[in-house]
Amino acid sequence: MAKLFIKQAEQYAAARPNYPTKLFDFIASKTPCHDLAWDVGAGSGQASRSLAGIYKNVIATDTSSKQLEFAAKLPNVRYELTPATMSSSLVAPESSVDLVTVAQALHWFELTTFYSNVKHVLKKPNGVIAAWCYTNPEVNAAVDKIFRRFYDEKLGPYWDKARRLVEDGYRGIEFPFEKVDDDDDSTESQSLPVRFVTEREMVFEEYTTYLRSTSAYQTAKEKGLELLTAEMEAEFADSWKEDGEEKKVVRFPIHLLIGRVGEDGI
Repeated sequence: MAKLFIKQAEQYAAARPNYPTKLFDFIASKTPCHDLAWDVGAGSGQASRSLAGIYKNVIATDTSSKQLEFAAKLPNVRYELTPATMSSSLVAPESSVDLVTVAQALHWFELTTFYSNVKHVLKKPNGVIAAWCYTNPEVNAAVDKIFRRFYDEKLGPYWDKARRLVEDGYRGIEFPFEKVDDDDDSTESQSLPVRFVTEREMVFEEYTTYLRSTSAYQTAKEKGLELLTAEMEAEFADSWKEDGEEKKVVRFPIHLLIGRVGEDGI
């Protein structure tokens, strides 16, 4: 996983969306205590920053030191480089963590080992795991039309097979945890995955930086292929200019899985 994001770490930090406050408010409302959170696959710390405003302490881990270099340094966030197995013994004792989060990364994990570690560190019976992904950016009809063709024809052959889990909004991913009570009406859906949306205002250069930050783009580039050719970029630029607005609000649909461990750690 880490190798796919090392070379574009700076682009990833600059172009990826942050997550909405109401996502973290919703998640935090499900954990009775707000002492310790473990943000796994933290990358450049998009989720860790928000967790730091709610939880007394946050452990943020990633397998890429390059990604962690771009994470914001906060007094109550401890960043750690971990091996691919993400062993729980490296980050926290048994039954000590209130919340485990995984933002846009669960599909890369070896789930059997990871879930075993999660159940080890989460408090029983109220420890919560929240994992979410966001799907393709939505701008407007003109830009999205070009994006769909670029995604299918250009990026498509270079996605890792795990990308299919994201495209499906995590509906097909294994998630062996108890459901949390959900009486919140601030989300777009009360079924799993729970849906949110995040928005980011972008100019055209930021949008193309996002495109170049994808793992499929980087995989093709390593093979000597430039997917965002001058012709392709010109098509995007023409569609971007159609409404006369330099800055646009780009929407990213979010799909959240959330659950808790029981008394017996299951």
